[in-house]
Amino acid sequence: MKHKKTLNVLKTARGQVEAVIKMIEDNRYCIDISKQILASISLLKKANSQILKEHLETCVREAAYSDDSKEIEIKLKELEDVIEYINKTL
Repeated sequence: MKHKKTLNVLKTARGQVEAVIKMIEDNRYCIDISKQILASISLLKKANSQILKEHLETCVREAAYSDDSKEIEIKLKELEDVIEYINKTL
C-alpha cells in the first residue's frame, strides 16, 4: 500500500478524536480535552506532511524529469496553491 504509514497516523488521529468526543460527553476537564484536540491536530499535520512529501518524491519528480512542460507547470501550481493554503491556516 502506497500510504500505509500515513494511514496508520490517520487511524491514530481518528482514535484520538473519538476519545475527545467521549471526553466531552463525559464532561471531562476542559484543559484535558484541549490537550487531546491539540494532539489530534499534531497527527493530522504529520499525515499531511507525509502525503506532501510522497507527492514531491513521486508526482513532482516524475513531472520534473519528463519533457512535458505543461505537466511541470501544473505540479508547480499545485505546490504554490497548497503552500498558500498552509500559510493561511497557520
